[in-house]
Amino acid sequence: MTCERLASLHSLLPMVLIDSSYYNRFVVAPFNILYYNVFTSHGPNLYGTEPWTFYFVNGFLNFNFVFVAALLTPVFLLLVLLLVPLNHRHPACLPYWLSLQPLYLWLLVFVLQPHKEERFLFPVYPMICLAGAITVDALQKLWFRFLVRRATKAAHYLSHTAPIMVSAILVCSLLGVSRISALYNGYHAPLDLFMELSNVTGDSKLPADQNINICVGKEWYRFPTSFFLPDNRWQLQFVKSEFRGQLPQPYGRGLNATSVVPLHMNDMNKEEPSRYIDVAECHFLVDLDLDTETTWEPNYSRLSADWTVIKSVPFLDVARSHNFFRAFFIPFVSSDYCIYAPYNLLRSKHLKLGKHDPR
Repeated sequence: MTCERLASLHSLLPMVLIDSSYYNRFVVAPFNILYYNVFTSHGPNLYGTEPWTFYFVNGFLNFNFVFVAALLTPVFLLLVLLLVPLNHRHPACLPYWLSLQPLYLWLLVFVLQPHKEERFLFPVYPMICLAGAITVDALQKLWFRFLVRRATKAAHYLSHTAPIMVSAILVCSLLGVSRISALYNGYHAPLDLFMELSNVTGDSKLPADQNINICVGKEWYRFPTSFFLPDNRWQLQFVKSEFRGQLPQPYGRGLNATSVVPLHMNDMNKEEPSRYIDVAECHFLVDLDLDTETTWEPNYSRLSADWTVIKSVPFLDVARSHNFFRAFFIPFVSSDYCIYAPYNLLRSKHLKLGKHDPR
């Protein structure tokens, strides 16, 4: 246990020192996350709840059969223990149950939480790969024990079971490439549009020394990062949409910005009207043009008197696309089952040059 304590201290101490320095108060971020999501009555229920199957579906999407194999690792290890005579492992090797315990404890804790996000599994991604590999190794031992050893005098299971390992790598790799391709084809539009701002910023018609408002409405959660904004003139702004939760707020200015508690924040995910600006104050707007529209989410690209589309990139229309073919790209087939909508960068025809202080 001494090694575990030292490892925990080695990770926790720098984290606490750095966080406390930036926040100018004592902060233990892992405790804050645990406290808010487990020990408050509202924490895990405000930001999107999902059924218990959420992580199993996402696990398969991200790791395909590797994730399935990782879930079956205890079963295969038990079969090997009962059916395959093995020499004792070297004392320096950790027992399997200790090596894999964090993976299943992590899954158990987060499956039970109402609020689920794909990124919450990120810390155990390496362990999913490890557990999947152990399952393949166990399958090789079982295959050798019952289907090979009886027909040959081969001494080591790896000599006759390499095709199992190679097949597992090939199948999982192909599915992984298919998944990556599907994600790129379906969802690369926001990155393309915000990179386009670098080309737009050289336009002589833009104000040289004043703020430029790039606005998002219903697409607020697909804004990648402020690093995509060409320079400090560009200010991300929000226009009102059907979303009724709390929108992000940028840090203030100054060297102590990370330690200043901003105004107009709450821990109940309640809408903060101070986040919004009037759409008439937007120089540019990013919007997904779907067939549906509401009072607060019009199809801006059709308001030709107010907006000009300067770049449009296809974006997957999830609701109208086939579940499997939007999840995995199959050449020459997926295109027949996936529907795309225009993801637009629009420029106001009433470009204002007045300053606007970001709120």
